[in-house]
Amino acid sequence: MDVARIACRAQVGLAAPPVAVEVHLGSGLPSFAIVGLAATEVKESKERVRAALANAGFEWPAGRITVNLAPADLPKDGGRFDLAIAVGILAASGQVARAATGRLAGLELLGELGLAGELRAVRGALLAARAAAAAGRVLVLPRANAPEMRLLPSLGARAAADLLEVCRALDDAAPLPLAHEIEWPAAAAGDAASAPSLADVCGQAFAKRALRVAAAGGHSLLLVGPPGCGKSMLAQRLPTLLPPLGEAEAIDVAAVASVAGVPPAWPVPRPFRAPHHTASAGAIIGGGARALPGEITLAHLGVLFLDEFPEFDRRVLEALREPLESGVVSISRAGLQAEYPARFQLVAAMNPCPCGHHGDRARACRCPPRELERYRARLSGPLLDRIDLRVALETVGEADLAAHRLALDRGEARRETERAIAQVRAARARQQARQGRLNCALAGPSLERCAQPTRAALQTLALARDKLGLSLRGTHRTLRVARTLADLEDSESVGEAQLAEAIQLRRALGGD
Repeated sequence: MDVARIACRAQVGLAAPPVAVEVHLGSGLPSFAIVGLAATEVKESKERVRAALANAGFEWPAGRITVNLAPADLPKDGGRFDLAIAVGILAASGQVARAATGRLAGLELLGELGLAGELRAVRGALLAARAAAAAGRVLVLPRANAPEMRLLPSLGARAAADLLEVCRALDDAAPLPLAHEIEWPAAAAGDAASAPSLADVCGQAFAKRALRVAAAGGHSLLLVGPPGCGKSMLAQRLPTLLPPLGEAEAIDVAAVASVAGVPPAWPVPRPFRAPHHTASAGAIIGGGARALPGEITLAHLGVLFLDEFPEFDRRVLEALREPLESGVVSISRAGLQAEYPARFQLVAAMNPCPCGHHGDRARACRCPPRELERYRARLSGPLLDRIDLRVALETVGEADLAAHRLALDRGEARRETERAIAQVRAARARQQARQGRLNCALAGPSLERCAQPTRAALQTLALARDKLGLSLRGTHRTLRVARTLADLEDSESVGEAQLAEAIQLRRALGGD
């Protein structure tokens, strides 16, 4: 045959649109052209494909080779089309059995070729396999992508190590193995004794209480304190309080990791991302020429920790405002739009002043008042208004160290951590049973209906709104935190005590 058509998939955001790889062999001077809005790395595939075919023992056809990637108006990038192009050339030149053309109709081929013919991993294999199964076809992908298929074995994706293995399968000589059945070395198990635990934190009872509230309701948290007081340690232990991902959540997290090219982990853990404060807006929010996901999407259903919070670029911090409210982020580029999930839990940490010792009982602050105002002004009011919990930490003293050592020796710290984990999971279960989502997502009439505040609680909230200047958003977020505090205490309604504590948990920086 002179023309062959191979099904493949592109990658646009979290979508895997179909692409038909059409290969035509014509007469004339030898040439190789790829058309169809292909990026530079796609056009370079002709050199990879030529070398792979030669090293696999196939002949390079004489004449004009034209590869069309349809539809022509869909942007295409990466080396994901290499395998489809190579098999298309072999099918068009008759170097695979005629029966293979019938089998190709039920397959989609995805993979980058090495010069020796080996298949290399590509981004978004999990999404491509799911889209292929929905279209009634089976995806053939590189073995390096096979671990992603363990989450969805029903997709029936097949894995191959190289081009020759794919061609033998097309000739019905050796069927490809199911991707989810391929055995992989188990990840080295970490030492449970050295795993992060809330029991490691010395003192900071109020901050640990706030961490428990944040974990229970999915609330954002700002930790303010002098250097070395345990802000980063507390943030790193938040994921240990959160319950494991559910099946649907694990698939969502794995799909995002697959698109970003992050190696899969098994079982899928809750993400914990901690970008450096010099990261750009594109790195945090997402973007670039390919509209790739950023840190807020990689932290989806997990924790985004921003240490040295005021040191981040102002534009980066302001760009967090919309995703914190909506849970999604839309990235638009010329001819390309992508929408990514971004339901992350923000934990930020900062010093109280440039020198780090404002309000410290151990060392005096040496910052001029104007410098202190300039430092705190780096965080805008609208951004702080979206952070539910703001907690001040103090320097750990000798008495705290002694009490912590005693609690460790007696096993009290470990038991306290176990109780905290149990409380968090019980509180989350109550929220899911009551409203089908966490308290951090409550808004409007559903918030008041689920909170069920007492008359005394409403009076306290009204007084706080007048005296402290709470905005309407701040009022709603305070009520959400109070609802979480009530869930931790297994209370049906929000009382005055929960409301008062919620207000206290929002006052680390003063003002609203």
